[in-house]
Amino acid sequence: MKAIIADTSCLIIYDKINKLEILRDTFIELIVTDEVAEEFGDELPAWIAIKRITNKNQYLELAKNLGKGEASSISLALEFDASLLIIDERKGRKVAEEMKIDIIGSLGVLIKAKETGKIESVKEILNLIDKTNFRISNSLKEQVLKKAGEL
Repeated sequence: MKAIIADTSCLIIYDKINKLEILRDTFIELIVTDEVAEEFGDELPAWIAIKRITNKNQYLELAKNLGKGEASSISLALEFDASLLIIDERKGRKVAEEMKIDIIGSLGVLIKAKETGKIESVKEILNLIDKTNFRISNSLKEQVLKKAGEL
């Protein structure tokens, strides 16, 4: 089974719309780093495990070009034989892909949640996200809705 590791942005997005349970229901256990927990700022639910990264040198190297959350999440993902990293920031996604880490974004989580019957409507969740300060381009929304079979 893959370790599911989350960067900060997906936690913030789902927390802002009071839908953290989408992450729990879709993945059962989520792992974050100390750095991500710190960036999140609030107390994390008990079903989110906090794990320290062991390769500090790799983290420090990545942190030269990425935020602490992205750098630590990528470092942690590399510590597992199989992992899926939930990451949104473009620069961090590119680095993770170059390092052969499987990635998914916060919106990809919605597609997966719908495919597995955890949510009924991606559009409904996108409408909630639109009411926050998280911006999604219309073309990306359209792509997500098409993949979810809602357009």
